[in-house]
Amino acid sequence: MNWLGSLQQLGRAVMLPTMVLPAAAILLSVGSLPWDSWGFESVSGIATVAGQSLFYFLPYLFAVGVALGLSNQAGQAGLAALSGMIIYDQVVSHFGDGSVQPASLIGIILGAIAGITHNRFKSIRLPEILQFFGGSRFVLLIVGLIAALFSCLMLGIAPIIQSLLDMIASMEYQLGGFGLFLYGILYRVLVAFGLHHLLNNVFWFQLGSYETTGGEVVTGDLPRFFAGDPTAGYFMSGLFPIMMFAIPAIALAIIQEAREDLKPKVYKTFITSALVCFLTGVSEQIEFAFLFAAPYLFIVHAVMSGLALWISYLLEIRHGFSYSAGAIDYILNFHLSENGLLLIPIGIVYGLIYYYLFRWAIRTFRIPTPGREEGSVLEDWVGSIPYQAPLILEALGGKRNIVQVEACITRLRITVHNDRLIDVSAMKALGSAGLIKLGGGNVQVVFGTYSELIREEIAKLLERDLPQVLFSAPVQGKMLPIEDVPDKIFAGKLVGDGVAFVPENGELLSPVYGTIMHLYPTMHAIGIQTPEGLEVLLHIGIDTSQLKGCFEAAVKEGDVVEAGQLLIKFDLDGLRKDAPSLVTPMVITNPDRVKSWSYAPFKHVRKGQASVMSVVLHEDRNVGGVEA
Repeated sequence: MNWLGSLQQLGRAVMLPTMVLPAAAILLSVGSLPWDSWGFESVSGIATVAGQSLFYFLPYLFAVGVALGLSNQAGQAGLAALSGMIIYDQVVSHFGDGSVQPASLIGIILGAIAGITHNRFKSIRLPEILQFFGGSRFVLLIVGLIAALFSCLMLGIAPIIQSLLDMIASMEYQLGGFGLFLYGILYRVLVAFGLHHLLNNVFWFQLGSYETTGGEVVTGDLPRFFAGDPTAGYFMSGLFPIMMFAIPAIALAIIQEAREDLKPKVYKTFITSALVCFLTGVSEQIEFAFLFAAPYLFIVHAVMSGLALWISYLLEIRHGFSYSAGAIDYILNFHLSENGLLLIPIGIVYGLIYYYLFRWAIRTFRIPTPGREEGSVLEDWVGSIPYQAPLILEALGGKRNIVQVEACITRLRITVHNDRLIDVSAMKALGSAGLIKLGGGNVQVVFGTYSELIREEIAKLLERDLPQVLFSAPVQGKMLPIEDVPDKIFAGKLVGDGVAFVPENGELLSPVYGTIMHLYPTMHAIGIQTPEGLEVLLHIGIDTSQLKGCFEAAVKEGDVVEAGQLLIKFDLDGLRKDAPSLVTPMVITNPDRVKSWSYAPFKHVRKGQASVMSVVLHEDRNVGGVEA
């Protein structure tokens, strides 16, 4: 695995523990309410202690979360990391002078040790007399020993590390607004690579320290803000105008600049994305809509993000969040903020600038944002994920190409054997807002907030050996539902069930692996039998059986063909002149063998494009064979 892929995996793992922080923010907000005057004195204390406890045990959460993230959710790795943190806590508390305490950085280090150790030694075999400690038990043993040695080492160097972090924090604060400006730009740039969690973890959880009235020392801008540090919150406050106003304004600009015929679908997708971003601060689905189409706009966006942090610093605005800079966190944590109301007018000004800037840029430079080119419209995923997942898996290169599939909030983070097998056009047609190849087989695919649900469905497909057949596009052109074929026989599914295409060139390719079963005398139609027993009919045009000289076969009956192999060449101009329709059905003539059907969006497809249709067979009728 290359270094960028390793950072991607660590960034995903570091993000996992932060998912508990919204609960802490809610509890602390509940605890701040005037329960005494309402006659419920104990509620305030319980809620406050409950919220503070999550911050207190944050190092433990980081240890377990990082270990799980690096070990593909292995429980043994998480348990090993937890035991390592317990050992560390007890050693430094008994033998330290009080200056060394569990910290988020320690949790990350021990979590990484546990995850890496699990991956390296989970299958280790020891001599028979010691095999009880082999396999996953060895991970628990070795991590415990490493944690003890690490704890002894940290007694000497932890104060040095903390002093170094404090020095970095001091230097950052000396730079004032300019330092925040640089942080804001770097944060936004790293979003494109999914590595912003690593940067944020340093500033939000490690830099700067504050001692509470109870004598507890907390580190990082985020915990210090919730602990009442009057100098904390500057690394978060300037993000609220961006998340609540600027990025939703981009979504509105994209909607307004969409073609009129596509505007309803774009509106449905992006108004939802804008609302999600405003409320929760999840912005990547909108940002990736223009990142690849206009990277120079993303640079402007990054600079404007840095300026927002600088402006909030100059106006002495302190605000914070537990999850992201959305309206929910803005309201929940407003009672802890300083000059927090100023973020609203700043956000409104930012929203207006972004809206008019992006509308002007999209129109002037003809940027192909969603709705300005038909293939770029993001799909509505609600209710269709189980049916789209097999197609997404095939577009990723199929089961055999997958090494690991994980997900963060808005993107799949995938490791594959060969990233060249990924069909980027098919991924885009299936709803992806963007795809990033980091090298070494590490790939990120942005699907918005449904990414985790997609990951779950793909994981099910990887675990189950379903009798499944996947179809590629036999022609280049637009894909249609079978019901739209201008022929009652095909549209009524009397021949079989499937899809149809309007070809744009004169080549018909095999959509599956199989054997040529029938080649009609005029060569206008061809039948293929797959190893699973499906009988697939491809019929070029409607009422073309009497047209002679328009078709030239490249195969014969009995030939074994691969998906994407040329079957028939045909005279497209001649058919356009003499045939009632060019629509070319692709149907399964024995549909009783099919248990369920999945279709890609009915849009333009490339010749040979993967994942246009997928079927799952009845398991008792599966005869085995080769997966197409």
